[in-house]
Amino acid sequence: MSRKADTIAESRFYHRDAAETIRCELCPHRCIIGPEKTGFCGVRKNHDGELQLPYYGAVSALAADPIEKKPLYHFFPGSEILSVGFLGCSLRCPYCQNYRISHGTTAQTRYLSPSDLVSAALDSGSFGIAYTYNEPTIHIEYLLDAAATARANGIKNVLVTAGNLNSEPARELLELMDAVNLDLKSFDGEYYRQTLRADLAAVLEFAGLAAERCHLEVTTLLVPGVTDSEEAVHRIAQFVSDIDRSIPFHLSAYHPTPGYRTPPTPASTIHARAATARHYLHYVYTGNLGERAETCCPGCGAILIRRLGFRTHIVGLTPDGTCAGCGRRADIVLGDG
Repeated sequence: MSRKADTIAESRFYHRDAAETIRCELCPHRCIIGPEKTGFCGVRKNHDGELQLPYYGAVSALAADPIEKKPLYHFFPGSEILSVGFLGCSLRCPYCQNYRISHGTTAQTRYLSPSDLVSAALDSGSFGIAYTYNEPTIHIEYLLDAAATARANGIKNVLVTAGNLNSEPARELLELMDAVNLDLKSFDGEYYRQTLRADLAAVLEFAGLAAERCHLEVTTLLVPGVTDSEEAVHRIAQFVSDIDRSIPFHLSAYHPTPGYRTPPTPASTIHARAATARHYLHYVYTGNLGERAETCCPGCGAILIRRLGFRTHIVGLTPDGTCAGCGRRADIVLGDG
């Protein structure tokens, strides 16, 4: 890993627990970390009685992606966004799609300061920066610096996260975000604790905090025999609708990974669960199937946006963001042109 020597940042959200140990207060793990040890996430370290982020600015991935890939369908549709990833994670999903960078710290990285990252976004012509790929919130010190710099330069901030974060840091981070895609993996608290090693209550609180502060979309990966039951989707959709029926909900198909060989989610399951979710929510999308995905006006049913894969065509929206058919204000954040 290439990293400048002066980029080891002191972490926030911790206190000294005993003479030589530290308690991290960033996420529900609240790790008690001994001298020269790291917490559950692998990137927050007790060094000389100070909690540090020795991976500050260590970027594992940087790419321009369609915003629909996050997935965000109602935020700057049809635009590309500069996406950045780091190392480590505060969960242990057995079917992780980004295992190489999420479940360790040995992947190759390069150093980018917050200013470098914002300059890269400006140079690429991107409207924003998406913090994504691994679980970005465990690098909150870097995110806070980068997001503040981005906002000062007219760049939007997008967070793709599992939301396994304590409320104080969540509030501070969300104040700088313009959009969030929350990966709500299940509505089973025991499954979160035993399998994912995370806290469902914290994730649900995060959802409410995000909805109050920025544009929110929710994604659930339907893993066969694990998270794909009708009851599971019913409970998640009902929870999201209790926040706001206009929150877009993405049901994604699982595909096997090297460490998790369950067969992929059948398309028929995705469609059936989408039908369940539509009893509660205005906008439900089927993901990872390569199919058409249309956004329709809840008022009159007119097609507002057509998509095929990541190709997006705005067809039924006026320039001021209303339905061309009935004049209803669309639940979509349009770009600046």
